[in-house]
Amino acid sequence: MDITADTTPDELVSTHRALRAAWQARKPDLASRRADLERLREAFRAQVPAMDAAIRADFGHRSEHENLISEAMVVIAEIDHALAHLRRWARPRRAAVGWRFWPARAQVRPVPVGVVGILSPWNYPVNLALMPLVSAIAAGNHVYLKPSEHTPRTSAWLRQLLADVFPADRVAVALGGPEVGAAFAALPFDHLLFTGSTAVGRKVMAAAAPNLTPVTLELGGKAPAVVCPDFPIEKAAARIATGKWINAGQTCIGVDYVLVDAARRDAFVEAIGAELRARYGDIAASPDYTRIINDAQYARLQGYIDDAHARGLRVLTPLGEAASTGAEQSGRLLPPTLVIEPDAEAEVMRHEIFGPILPILSYRSLDEAIATIQRLPRPLSLYPFSHDDANVNRILDGILPGGVTVNDTLVHFGVHGLPFGGIGPSGIGAIHGRYGFETFSKLLPVFRQARWAGSDLIKPPYKGRIDRMIRWLAK
Repeated sequence: MDITADTTPDELVSTHRALRAAWQARKPDLASRRADLERLREAFRAQVPAMDAAIRADFGHRSEHENLISEAMVVIAEIDHALAHLRRWARPRRAAVGWRFWPARAQVRPVPVGVVGILSPWNYPVNLALMPLVSAIAAGNHVYLKPSEHTPRTSAWLRQLLADVFPADRVAVALGGPEVGAAFAALPFDHLLFTGSTAVGRKVMAAAAPNLTPVTLELGGKAPAVVCPDFPIEKAAARIATGKWINAGQTCIGVDYVLVDAARRDAFVEAIGAELRARYGDIAASPDYTRIINDAQYARLQGYIDDAHARGLRVLTPLGEAASTGAEQSGRLLPPTLVIEPDAEAEVMRHEIFGPILPILSYRSLDEAIATIQRLPRPLSLYPFSHDDANVNRILDGILPGGVTVNDTLVHFGVHGLPFGGIGPSGIGAIHGRYGFETFSKLLPVFRQARWAGSDLIKPPYKGRIDRMIRWLAK
């Protein structure tokens, strides 16, 4: 098999049919699911160096440590979590029937749905492909994965890894560009997961609609950080720097913009600058600063900076104008850039940034900060910084995001006991841990009638019995 070859339309259809036929012939039991996950874990651990090399080659340069933390560690932890809890997740759960149905019994049985499609993105090309795959396998499904064409080396690595672990009719990988992705989304899956932009998410949902395919959409949005007056400014700057510049800002739950109390805005700008200089120094030589994935994304981000300059906004590059020369631009090195007090019409406030540009806005009251966030679509993540529970609760009462980390950034993504997912423009549904297992399961309600009871015993005339019951309930 040529692991780099694009998948043809005929291959898409035939592979999907083979996956479904194999699933219908022999649905994976708990023992086979555990064995699959254990093989995946062993093979994945052995291939981490090759994974790291593939990702760094696709990006031009990406921090090795970021690859190990955000790709390798989280995938292994997800597999371990599923293995530890799979038996309990799969166990039928009793449900109360109420006294009116006694002596009947009821239960909820998690059962696999069939063939799950996964469309994964380029920004975390292994993490966001394999974590949902782990959930789908744990739930007893077969999986068809379509990774991003923007990380071709990593996608080929994924295809080879999964071919070594799973039979071709258990897990398959499709490769190709937007045309293949569109045809993939239109296949009659039993569940389809897409991770990516809101604009493409709409297209995926439309493609799935004719088949009435259930969809889970993990999208994005403008995730705000709100620094309250009581929170130490240097600590906020350090944690926001992590949440913003990991993967050079190419993170769906990364900090998109910061709201800081007006009296400390300039102090926050200084603290962010100091944090960046301490972390990266000369970013052209830094092993820890990631490049922008491709020329189109670089041009989009540079356009946001050009728009800010054209509007006369204050634009700061604490590490210097590292992207000003042609050689550096060809390497897609875009330095951390701060845009101070952009208006609502600035490009950096009209779009999800998905890059190393950080707008910083001040507010005079917490209500003003909340109102600013409310004017934008519901975000995938929200980051309140305050040691005062009253402040945090006011923010959480006023804003409905997909997920929250208080006094830090990103961390809620790695907590397996929490659902991960957006709402509205930031997504539909949830994954991770038990929530991912249940997303790719049908929670089947089962009612068992007792042998000496049944609806056949309810016979006319009803009126006297119903009247007596109504009088009893009215007491």
